[in-house]
Amino acid sequence: MKLKNIIILLSAVALSSSCTNLDEELFDKVKDEDFGTTPKEVEALVGGAYSSLRGFNDGISISFPTCEYVFFLNEVVSDEATIPTRGQDWYDGGRYQDAQRHEWRADNGMILSAWRYCFTGIAKINSIIYQIDQSGLTEADKKPINAELKAVRAYYYYMLLDMFGNVPIITDFEDQDLPANSSRQEVYDFVETELTEAIPYLPSGIVYSKFTQNVAYSILARLYLNSEAFVGVARWQDCINACQKVSGYSLTPDYFANFITENQSSPEIILAIPYESDAGTVGNYLSSMTYHYLHRFTVSATGDYPWCGNGICAQPGVFSSFEDVDRRKSAMLAGEQINLATGSVLIMDSGAPLDYTEEIVNFTDAKQNEGVRLAKYEVKAGEKWERDHDLVIIRYAEILMMQAESYVRMGSPDLARPFLDQISERAGTETPELIDLAYIDKELLREFCFEGRRRTDNIRFGTFFEPWWEKGTTDTYRGIFPIPQVELDKNTNLVQNPGY
Repeated sequence: MKLKNIIILLSAVALSSSCTNLDEELFDKVKDEDFGTTPKEVEALVGGAYSSLRGFNDGISISFPTCEYVFFLNEVVSDEATIPTRGQDWYDGGRYQDAQRHEWRADNGMILSAWRYCFTGIAKINSIIYQIDQSGLTEADKKPINAELKAVRAYYYYMLLDMFGNVPIITDFEDQDLPANSSRQEVYDFVETELTEAIPYLPSGIVYSKFTQNVAYSILARLYLNSEAFVGVARWQDCINACQKVSGYSLTPDYFANFITENQSSPEIILAIPYESDAGTVGNYLSSMTYHYLHRFTVSATGDYPWCGNGICAQPGVFSSFEDVDRRKSAMLAGEQINLATGSVLIMDSGAPLDYTEEIVNFTDAKQNEGVRLAKYEVKAGEKWERDHDLVIIRYAEILMMQAESYVRMGSPDLARPFLDQISERAGTETPELIDLAYIDKELLREFCFEGRRRTDNIRFGTFFEPWWEKGTTDTYRGIFPIPQVELDKNTNLVQNPGY
């Protein structure tokens, strides 16, 4: 949570609307070749790359990885979460209904937000690399700085590879030509090359919230784990090899220690995006988007808690997929909600008790209390709208699970057991005698519930294309999103993804 390792640039986050708008004003443009020669100046520049990871809201899109719409998009197209329409609330032009039913179009605002989140971050990083290259640093001093910046940029391109597939690869800040698509294979190769070339120059130890060798190997492992889904070539052993190069981390005994307000001390977190409301960070308000309007009285007897929007919740079937002994089940909030001032169940305006139910009877006209709520991150009385916990991006549990899955896919489930046993023991459950992909799939849901990554797992396991609640069979072309229509309109060099 503390911003010890990140300095927010004095300039605003780059607001170029996409890869097709390269006329970004360089707010922090170097004045002469002497700038960037001191550690403080370099840290300020590099800090801009990290601050971009928090996203932005600029009136065109709300692009927050913690909540709207980047997080929303990846969650509600998966089998994990949903945003039902509740009376007049949460219709928003049908964007959530289309996403739930896998009927999205190229004009869906959430898709535009995800695109802009990535390319705005890339534009910012390209501008910083340009500044570093123009600075008075020696070539030897530039290498580790540019390696770190390129690793962050590769993370953005990993997300684009996952979500959009065929996107422009832009690395030259001065190039004003309208870019064309690169193929998904080319983007895949770019991510792999950028990370592998950066690794020798990245810090080898643990540095909280920074791109280190551990972080780069973790992203490479993700790339290899999804390689077959991305480009049709399985790379399970490469995934294992990358995981085995991640060192110095361990599971925290308390699962929820990863998600408390002061979660920066967890020995499990490999990469997180720091937030601190007093420092002006924004976008970290997911709990306010899930709880009922009156839920604040369950947190504080005086209602000393921000307004809640009563939106995103678990899909039916997710809550009941957990065993009651599974400690991770507490990542969801179900049942009657007690008013701390009275000790009685809260009563909604309808006169019915506020009782979060797993069942959602009518997706397009849901009752206010329907849907189990997302409760993974700590919530406390007196908090502001903007929360102070750090957003967890990569945990050591994922390193264990990636190895386990890869061994199962290679026909060696016994080699997967030691990794899975660590996860099960902490959860209070037992690893089954039969370890197969079906178990791995469900365990991924339970371990990483509401961490914004379920869509990718669904696609890798093939369940994304099968019917589930409020969704029929999905065409395979929807394994990637369409390029936003507004971007196609701006740039005739872009070609829409097949099927759209």
